[in-house]
Parts: sequence; C-alpha cells; structure tokens
Amino acid sequence: MESSKRIVIAITGASGSIYAKMLMDALLELKDQIDKVGVVMSDNAKLVWETELGDQSYKDYPFDFYAKNDFMAPFASGSAQYNYMVIAPCSMGAIGRIAGGISNDLTSRAADVILKERRKLILVARESPLSTIHLENMTRISRAGGIVCPAAPSFYSKPKNLEEAVGTVVSRIIDLLDLQRDSYRWGSN
Repeated sequence: MESSKRIVIAITGASGSIYAKMLMDALLELKDQIDKVGVVMSDNAKLVWETELGDQSYKDYPFDFYAKNDFMAPFASGSAQYNYMVIAPCSMGAIGRIAGGISNDLTSRAADVILKERRKLILVARESPLSTIHLENMTRISRAGGIVCPAAPSFYSKPKNLEEAVGTVVSRIIDLLDLQRDSYRWGSN
C-alpha cells in the first residue's frame, strides 16, 4: 500500500441514506486500499436509513462503529492520523455546526480535527433549496479547506436506475478519497 488511508464516515439524519450505503459498499470493495474505516451515525441517521431503505443493514458492515458522543473514538484527535472524512449525507445542521467550530458531538469534533490538521473533509450536502445561511456556511467550510460535494448525480453516463444515478456521486467521492476504482469518465465509451 502506497499510503495510509484512515477514513471516517459520518452519517447524519439528512435524507439520502442510499449515499451512505453505496459509499460503504464501495469501501468494502476497495478494502485492500484502506487501513481503517470508522463510522459514526446520529440517531436521526438510523431512523432515516430505516425509513428510506427499509432495514437496519448499517449494522452489517465490518467497520468500527462509534457512538455519536464517543469523544474517546480515535478520530476525535489528530494524533490518530485519520486523513479523510466523508459526511454522507450531510445535513445543513451539521454543516452549520462545523462552519461555526461547534464540536458538540463526534461528527462535528472529527470534522474540526480533519480541518485543523489540514486533511481532507468531504461533505455530501443534502438539502434543497439552499438558503443564504446554508451557502455561507458551505463557503466558510470551503475556505477552511473542506470540499462540498453535493449529492447531485451526473447524467452523462445515462444512469438507468436510482442506484446508477447515486453511483455517479459515490464515484466522485471515491475519487476525492484518492482511491482507485473503475468508473465512467467523461469522454470515455
């Protein structure tokens, strides 16, 4: 392995649990490129997952899961050297807390650590329409080094179903995580 890949996945209560599921499925496929995956889910994230996907399959993933207020989780400190964090889906509430530097739970604390250590924070923002407050919060995070990757599928690959459309966003996230995976590229056949 060329470099250590320690990834935090945070799942908030925004609609779009399929993004988290398909991202974790992809990370399982790419496990030979990854050292560790830590996951934190809010209570609302579990409820939304169960409502949207009809199951509790988040319990089936072989990753390290941490409680939403477990400040003893390794990625609550920069010394653990988790170098990537994806929040998918990312609620505007989480974005607001991160933009304001409010570390009141493990998700916002881990995001704060990733930003202060100048590592890669990827926010898969899920909201529509966006208010000026939302836009300003995302701008603050972008200026601090975070990446806002909206849950906005592309259509040039001609996705045939919901999973293929969501897969276009997941492929973008995989690229941002510096992982290697075959996916549709603009201009390819």
